[in-house]
Amino acid sequence: MARSRDRWPTPSEPVAGLIRAFATETLRDSEELFREVDDAVFAAAPEQILAEPAFADAFRTANHANLGHWMAANVTKPGRRVPANVGPETLDLARDIVRRGFDDTSLNSYRVGQNAALRYVIRMAFAATDDLDVLRELLDVVTRSVFAFVDDTLAAIEREISNERDQLSRGTHAERLATVNLILEGAPIAAELASARLGYELAGRHRAAVVWAADSAEAGAMERAAAALARASGASRAFTVVASARSLWVWVALGSGAPGPPAEAELTPGIRAAIGSDGEGVAGFRRSHFDALATQRLMQRAHGEVRLASYADVELVALAAADEALAGSFAERRLGGLAEADPVLRETLLAWIRADLNASAAARELFAHRNTVLNRIERARELLPAPIEGHVLELGLALEIDRWLGLAAR
Repeated sequence: MARSRDRWPTPSEPVAGLIRAFATETLRDSEELFREVDDAVFAAAPEQILAEPAFADAFRTANHANLGHWMAANVTKPGRRVPANVGPETLDLARDIVRRGFDDTSLNSYRVGQNAALRYVIRMAFAATDDLDVLRELLDVVTRSVFAFVDDTLAAIEREISNERDQLSRGTHAERLATVNLILEGAPIAAELASARLGYELAGRHRAAVVWAADSAEAGAMERAAAALARASGASRAFTVVASARSLWVWVALGSGAPGPPAEAELTPGIRAAIGSDGEGVAGFRRSHFDALATQRLMQRAHGEVRLASYADVELVALAAADEALAGSFAERRLGGLAEADPVLRETLLAWIRADLNASAAARELFAHRNTVLNRIERARELLPAPIEGHVLELGLALEIDRWLGLAAR
């Protein structure tokens, strides 16, 4: 292998120049390439990846990191062999695959991404030159480089997966995650046995959450967020499972009072939390977790960054999201001209409806003057296709759909 690396062909100056120019420009504006690769990867991704936003984000982050790594290498040494990307994004993904109990076929998305990136590069190559000799060499050099880079990166990831599996086999994490997955899948495991394995009593009432971070350096902050959830819920501690390098699954046992979620101020910057419904027994343990995942998916879709939300906040929208086209059509009909107006009008109208049509309460929520709120509501009225009175429920749902799904102004 060392000799083949030494004999890696050096591209001609015209080809090297084209590769350097392409890589430099793509690094400057990567949006189109990232979008094409993301669309291809997630169109072919298995349901297990799409079901969890944090896991899907890990794939997206790793794909973007690999594309950036290859481009950056080709700015400095165009056409030469690019070293494997063993940065934190790709290694975190390897650990996530193991921790979630997935097999190595999850890495097939790398090949899908590779093919999408090559289609993009080939299209740019044909646009860059009409000299057939230069084009022939350019395509040969680029395809050789991309295939070798992906092969080398996958080999590095597979080694990390092997190391991670070896470490987990010597610890308790694998058993805890396996038991939780059995419960979530509805396997016929006795509650007493599962409770003993987990060190967490399944017979009581539960509130689940998904806590996630912008990067893997926030692991300690995720645990602190789980502890804050436990305190706010009146529990002595939280039961947690490391779902990935950037996400934590959390359950807390509830007492009879069932207090509310923690305040957003208790979450370290960069940490987000999606809280599920309250549930009883094994079925409640499972249902609350799935509700937390549904909340997380909507938080990822919402306008702006929502850092903390409960299933109670999004339940109606979660039901409507079962058919997004129908939900979007409903929102557009109910909002009319308001759908394309200044978003602050929709935000104010929603706050007013949530406050039971109390302008003073809405003003406190929005940190605005009461008269400002009233003026915005009047402007919103002029844009709506029907009066607010008699249609508050439908209008509130349309505004919630717009907030969480972003469909009204699409």
